Amino acid sequence: SDILGRSPAILDAKRLSENFADAQFTVMLYGETGTGKEMFAQSIHNASARQNHPFVAINCGALPENLLESELFGYEKGAFTGASDKGKAGKFEAANGGTIFLDEIGDMPPHLQVKILHVLQNMRFERVGGNKNIIVDVRVIAATNKDLESMIREGTFREDLYYRLSVIPLTIPPLRERRDDIKLLMYHFLRKYNTFM
Repeated sequence: SDILGRSPAILDAKRLSENFADAQFTVMLYGETGTGKEMFAQSIHNASARQNHPFVAINCGALPENLLESELFGYEKGAFTGASDKGKAGKFEAANGGTIFLDEIGDMPPHLQVKILHVLQNMRFERVGGNKNIIVDVRVIAATNKDLESMIREGTFREDLYYRLSVIPLTIPPLRERRDDIKLLMYHFLRKYNTFM
């Protein structure tokens, strides 16, 4: 209900999201920047049986490659210079029992794509600098604004990971394809921001 819109394109996307909210399969959200992919991911989580467990989001394109791995999987004490002497849990551990949202998955470097594939297949991983298997129960929702099929042909995205992630594909329509909603959204934001004045 937080996703506003009455146009057929957005209603179809909402209906599909609701239909597979309780499925345990991975979901791949496709859409341009600003279409609300994280809002859809959060809504799918909220409508699922995992709603009382964590929803953890991470933007794979916003972090440097050397930090992304430790953010996703955590690290053991002394794993690298500057690491906490207590170690740190990663996003997958934080999302245990709930949902992890991997935004901008198309920006993930190839060696981390392998680790994500391993987690999807086995629901286990090791922290950076560790050798102990950590078992998790998470649902993965990923999102991208890139053409992953073209990236597969170019050799920059793994085909096996693509098929693991795209079990349930969903395209979020941009506003130019749902012009009927512009007036609705305009009045919504006018009401919302006028309350702060």
